[in-house]
Amino acid sequence: MERYSQGTQKKSEIYTYEAPWQIYGMNWSVRNDKKFRLGIGSFLEEYNNRVEIIELDEESGEFRSDPRLAFDHPYPTTKIMFIPDKECQRPDLLATTGDYLRIWQICEDRVEPKSLLNNNKNSEFCAPLTSFDWNDADPKRIGTSSIDTTCTIWDIEKEVVDTQLIAHDKEVYDIAWGEVGVFASVSADGSVRVFDLRDKEHSTIIYESSQPETPLLRLGWNKQDPRFIATILMDSCKVVILDIRFPTLPVAELQRHQASVNTIAWAPHSPCHICTAGDDSQALIWELSSVSQPLVEGGGLDPILAYTAAAEINQLQWSSMQPDWVAIAFSNEDTNRGPI
Repeated sequence: MERYSQGTQKKSEIYTYEAPWQIYGMNWSVRNDKKFRLGIGSFLEEYNNRVEIIELDEESGEFRSDPRLAFDHPYPTTKIMFIPDKECQRPDLLATTGDYLRIWQICEDRVEPKSLLNNNKNSEFCAPLTSFDWNDADPKRIGTSSIDTTCTIWDIEKEVVDTQLIAHDKEVYDIAWGEVGVFASVSADGSVRVFDLRDKEHSTIIYESSQPETPLLRLGWNKQDPRFIATILMDSCKVVILDIRFPTLPVAELQRHQASVNTIAWAPHSPCHICTAGDDSQALIWELSSVSQPLVEGGGLDPILAYTAAAEINQLQWSSMQPDWVAIAFSNEDTNRGPI
């Protein structure tokens, strides 16, 4: 752990956890009694992978893994999320995607598999799941995205499919909820599409890549100001900011990364801040309060904070329980930075 001061008023801290393998899947706990807990998943190019749950030991000032809460996972996790349950009213659940959507029950001294959700039981083969999102407003609902061009909405309490939609013309790479019955997705077809479950026959294309056939890889929906969505293009240094009121035209393009952007996270407590990170080993925090009208060209915004990691950053998550804290993953290290 490293601590340093920013001026005389504000102490900034960095905690680093070194895993025994390269980290890809990672997310913060969303419970008042587990504010400094993360789930992390290995990226090993083989069937047998691992998930660990790590937590800050405030006495020692270190993040530690509880070996009783580590478990095997088939293939690398494409995403990890804890159930959104700030008031601790529900069972302590963790979800992962890879070959299937899996729900895990976290107990005091072990993690038990609760559900394996498979919507293609007639085939011995599965279409890998690229991502998922847990609905904050309706925690029994999880949406998954798949390489088979579909998005599937699951009722995890009944363990049944609520809706399955052919969302795109090509592989779907990410999905994000905007409100209870509205979600967006991005795809290898280069489009951002918004779906309203009240009208399952239609979707709205709010953006198409300016570079034909360039896949969109990641999607972030601003929970504090749902007018705004962020997305990133494959092998691109820029982050595209969209206002759903002005389809097709970005309101901003963030262009200060020096290599491909891999991951984005909106601030959970502020409507105008976003963090981006990528292959230039930089995690950048941006303030978008000046963005108020569409601009096709530009890229004049500069980040307000920057952190340089020791290697390419492949994952970042902004804690909703401790919004001063951002976790970034690079190589086999998980670094947690705060306050910001």
